[in-house]
Amino acid sequence: MNALQEEFRDVGFTILGFPCNQFGMQEPGKNNEILPALKYVRPGNGFVPNFQLFEKVDVNGNACPPVGDHTKRLFWEPLRVNEIKWNFEKFLLGPDGRPVMRWFPRVSVSEVRADILKYFRQLVQKAD
Repeated sequence: MNALQEEFRDVGFTILGFPCNQFGMQEPGKNNEILPALKYVRPGNGFVPNFQLFEKVDVNGNACPPVGDHTKRLFWEPLRVNEIKWNFEKFLLGPDGRPVMRWFPRVSVSEVRADILKYFRQLVQKAD
């Protein structure tokens, strides 16, 4: 994501990161622990995101409060088709803020990059 942010920032492209603990409780730290964990633990090796990283949020279940106690579960339930399935899902939002594309966590950054370039070309064609 750092490479994409660097490559496309001059055209107004911005990456936003939203840490979340709803997926296998993989982000249990407090907000002030997230950046040091990225830098020294996972991925480690001095990694520092060059994009905006928000405070930890729940990404699923905000529109409709959950029924029952979900705090001790490893996975969000009930999982709906349109909800985020796992950490590192990626979304491309258009200039109007609406989602244009969505990628599963294991999609390669090169595939995401190719899709972004394709979308940029479509925007340019529409403007002509």
